[in-house]
Amino acid sequence: MRLAVVGAGAVGRSVLELADEYGHDVVAVADSTTAAVDPDGVAAGEVLARKRETDTVGDDEPAAALSAEYDALVEATPTTLGDAEPGFSHVRRALERDRHVVLANKGPVAERYGDVRELEADSAGSVLFEAAVGGAIPVLSTVADLNGQVTAARGVLNGTANFILSRMAAEGLGYEHVLAEAQDLGVAETDPTFDVEGTDAALKCVILANVLYGGGYTLADAAVDGIADLPGSALELAAEDGRTIRLVGEVSDGEVRVGPRLVPENGTLAVSGTLNIVQLETDHAGRLNISGRGAGGPETASAVLADVGRLPPR
Repeated sequence: MRLAVVGAGAVGRSVLELADEYGHDVVAVADSTTAAVDPDGVAAGEVLARKRETDTVGDDEPAAALSAEYDALVEATPTTLGDAEPGFSHVRRALERDRHVVLANKGPVAERYGDVRELEADSAGSVLFEAAVGGAIPVLSTVADLNGQVTAARGVLNGTANFILSRMAAEGLGYEHVLAEAQDLGVAETDPTFDVEGTDAALKCVILANVLYGGGYTLADAAVDGIADLPGSALELAAEDGRTIRLVGEVSDGEVRVGPRLVPENGTLAVSGTLNIVQLETDHAGRLNISGRGAGGPETASAVLADVGRLPPR
């Protein structure tokens, strides 16, 4: 399948690097200021080298990628809230051209799910977004395979917050110390607000709620608490009782909640480091646990390219 990749961060670059292994051709790639377009397939190595050296991907305007002759648009620009722009406009442009869309960007399906589905209904294209929930973990495809059986979901859905809580518990360190360590290691962003305030996990839960309940949810519908104000003493007290604390997102009974929760120290939700886990409650299969890497360029790109493989041929 011919792909246009919009967004040249870690995920977009990894899609460009790995697409050939999955049998696909990237015919266009764009970052925020430039684009490279070649109907025969862009030279991935050259584009990636140019991005490293000059922070550009080509000599064309970004709009050229959206106008290219592709089969599926990979939308991997940064997640934005509210109107979810420019990601939503990219989705609309592709669907109006009867192209497929694969999202790594959470914004359009967390903040404007109904609008996306309306555009999809009027298009010959399809929209898939496995990578927007849990990185490499096949959460949404599992939900789809269970064909309406899933009644609720919960899990640890942010690797940065989980790394911080894991280190605080294991070493008895304070939040600020561990956050600085996470930033030095590249686990946390320079501005970690999205992660430590619970916004990232909440967006993923909102997407799950939209899928499970047929839409109608945005971030404004989620009750969200983060970990920035969690004292180390809380983890020490939890350990005395054989428990620990994780930032847990929950989708159940029509509600979305994210916040620090006490969990058994050796329980299923007590994943360590940057690992994520999702538990799905089902009508007939009981509780299913799916765990793995919830972020990272190659990991998330694997989910994007799995979605590409699920798309119907054009």
